[in-house]
Amino acid sequence: MIDARLTLDPAFRLGPVDRRLFGSFVEHMGRSVYTGVFEPGHPAADELGLRTDVLDLAREMGVSVVRYPGGNFVSNYRWEDGVGPRESRPTRLDLAWRSIESNQFGLGEYMAWVRRLGAEPMLAVNLGTRGLTEAVELLEYCNYPGGTALSDRRVKNGDHDPYGIKLWCLGNEMDGPWQIGHQTAHEYGRIAAETGRAMRRLDPGVELVACGSSGRHMPTFGSWEATVLEQCYDQVDYISLHAYYEERDGDTASFLGSAVDMDAFIDEVIATADHVKARTRSGRKLRLSFDEWNVWYQQRFGGEASLEWRPTPRLIEDEYSVLDAVVVGSYLISLLGHADRVSIGCQAQLANVIGPIRTEPGGPAWRQTTYWPFALTARLARGDALRVEPESPLTDTAAYGPVPVLTAAASLDLQAGAAALFAVNRSLDEPLTLTVDLRALPAARLRTHRVLADDDLRATNTQADPDRIVPRQLTGRVDDGRLTVSLPPASWNVLELSV
Repeated sequence: MIDARLTLDPAFRLGPVDRRLFGSFVEHMGRSVYTGVFEPGHPAADELGLRTDVLDLAREMGVSVVRYPGGNFVSNYRWEDGVGPRESRPTRLDLAWRSIESNQFGLGEYMAWVRRLGAEPMLAVNLGTRGLTEAVELLEYCNYPGGTALSDRRVKNGDHDPYGIKLWCLGNEMDGPWQIGHQTAHEYGRIAAETGRAMRRLDPGVELVACGSSGRHMPTFGSWEATVLEQCYDQVDYISLHAYYEERDGDTASFLGSAVDMDAFIDEVIATADHVKARTRSGRKLRLSFDEWNVWYQQRFGGEASLEWRPTPRLIEDEYSVLDAVVVGSYLISLLGHADRVSIGCQAQLANVIGPIRTEPGGPAWRQTTYWPFALTARLARGDALRVEPESPLTDTAAYGPVPVLTAAASLDLQAGAAALFAVNRSLDEPLTLTVDLRALPAARLRTHRVLADDDLRATNTQADPDRIVPRQLTGRVDDGRLTVSLPPASWNVLELSV
């Protein structure tokens, strides 16, 4: 048995938990859209062809914001192809994923889907093969009330009221050589600044996200952010981060510890942004949008060149295990632990393509293991995030060196009389006794302790057995202002407290 401890204290406030932290991502990639969220003729489809079974699961999951339409897809996308009568929409070649795009799902369908979900839209503009003019025209189509050619076109297409979209991504992963229209940091920084300036002229209320690095591993990481932000710092509100992780060569310990890399990535982007703030003498503090993150087994993907031209391929449909779910839970802990600067988070993607939701054409939809830590964190992380500073033993990893066995984050909602503690035990073979000092919350009581763990770390949820892995309840005790619980090996846990 190993031991760790931490303290919950209202004085250790990080900042409010932004509901936008619990976002998702829908891209025209594989079956994310077609037979994922959209499947006309499906028994559960509504009059627009939206799958209501997927909507119900996404709503239960607590998805607060949905980024669309990409992703790499957006850098070769003409938004005009996806509006107007479906029968007149053109079929195009998508260069990003070598797919045949029917455009039967477009901007109007996306907005209807987001509204039915009860989430906020987050729209990306194409700064790869297009630019400033097309971005402003898209904004006019979406947000201007009427009386102009583009806003009247929206009205004619059936949406009388403006969409009122606030969140806009200025391109996607423009640092990546794989991106259609890839640019240098200087080229991108300039077009981002000019596009942002023009968009704000049309709609001063928009919130703009500049492309940061596509990963901490990029050779341009750090210098990319600095160069881009020196040109567009006062024109944007957020800088983006993207990160994907996987278990490599059976190194389970490093995989369980990979959230330390996510933490370092966030800290380094904050440091770079604040350095640019000082250099430019800006009065604004930039926030972070971690708008792509997940477990993705990229070693299993042969790359875009391996794909054949066809519509709606089964692409990157990873089947997630208990181990994957525990690691996903640790990434959510990292986001909560940086709630003072990270305001947006989008798990990529929602359905089928590395998604927490899986579907079959004409068949059922079900929850992958990774669904559960997201759903419970989105439901219970309310109010303010707290700094918890765990005292934990260390475990050695080949990739990251010594990492804490325990990673944890907490939230406190005094108005609702509730607190939540999220914790991962990274030990593969030993339970962890966790002692939580609650003396600053003298009325605190443990409501529930839910855990995601299993003797078989490779167990998954499948179409045949969709509930093989679900959270189960454990117990704990509070004595003299201290809560003591046992966290099973390789487990994700959430403790719900009344305060």
